[in-house]
Amino acid sequence: MTAASAALLTVPEVMARLKLSRTKVYDLIRTRRLVSITEGRARRIPESAVQDYIRARIAEAA
Repeated sequence: MTAASAALLTVPEVMARLKLSRTKVYDLIRTRRLVSITEGRARRIPESAVQDYIRARIAEAA
């Protein structure tokens, strides 16, 4: 595994990390609260985008 591939997560990996449903993850992507990229039919989410989402949620809660 290269550093570049480790930095990109699949939707199921994001679901597991955030403990959210597939529908909710795609909703976050659709509403641009979670950044993603696509290559063909493959959708990938940068690890940094997941961290940014978590930080934003913590800031909202504070």
